[in-house]
Amino acid sequence: MTPSSKDTQRTALITGAGSGIGAATAHRLAVEGYHVVLTGRRVSALEQVAKRITSGGMTADVRPMDVTDPSAVATVVDDLARCDVLVNNAGGAIGTETVADADPADWRTMFETNVMGALTTTRALLPLLTASGDGTVVIISSTAAFTVYEGGGGYSAAKHAEHALAGTLRLELCGQPVRVVEIAPGMVRTEEFSLNRYRGDADRAAAVYAGVDQPLVAEDIADTVAWTVTRPSHVNVDFLVVRPRAQAAQHKVHRRG
Repeated sequence: MTPSSKDTQRTALITGAGSGIGAATAHRLAVEGYHVVLTGRRVSALEQVAKRITSGGMTADVRPMDVTDPSAVATVVDDLARCDVLVNNAGGAIGTETVADADPADWRTMFETNVMGALTTTRALLPLLTASGDGTVVIISSTAAFTVYEGGGGYSAAKHAEHALAGTLRLELCGQPVRVVEIAPGMVRTEEFSLNRYRGDADRAAAVYAGVDQPLVAEDIADTVAWTVTRPSHVNVDFLVVRPRAQAAQHKVHRRG
């Protein structure tokens, strides 16, 4: 794909694009020929991702945006000429406390970022996605979207809600030129997810992956996103679960030694 301008080039907006799955997805979609719009709260991180993309001769824009701020989302969307793909990736987990010991503020933050952020961004971009004649909404949920585990109540509740959002949206857009894809990763080793969950405790974060033979990495999920959005227009990958071979289920992980 060698479009002459960003107005004619297929465009993908990625939330939470400053690191991890978001950054890897932005790079992969740029390789696939998309002009990528990198959004997130950390401008310096977004600029580093954009630099990597543009140094390879591809195109990227940096747009600071907090998905929990509707006015910030509207500002970014109002400045777009087109959008063909939206990747709702922003989110994350906070804490591992039981329900009895949970801080409601942590649950509220997870719900606002994972669920309300996806809702706000999707609503804002639906007119452009529909106008493209071939739009795709991708929601990065989690295996926590369909199962629960001790210490994961708040995160699982948020991801269950994202799963409901994806399924409902797919029904409501039936007959419109917009696909809705949900990708549910299992154990993915990224630089920040577990570190944030364990509130900066690097040892506890590292222990999550200790002995695990080849957990997924961000590029594995980016590859999956690229595959789903590049299927023929009539093909919708509704719900795709992606785990490492070492993880048979949420509670069943093979560890060496």
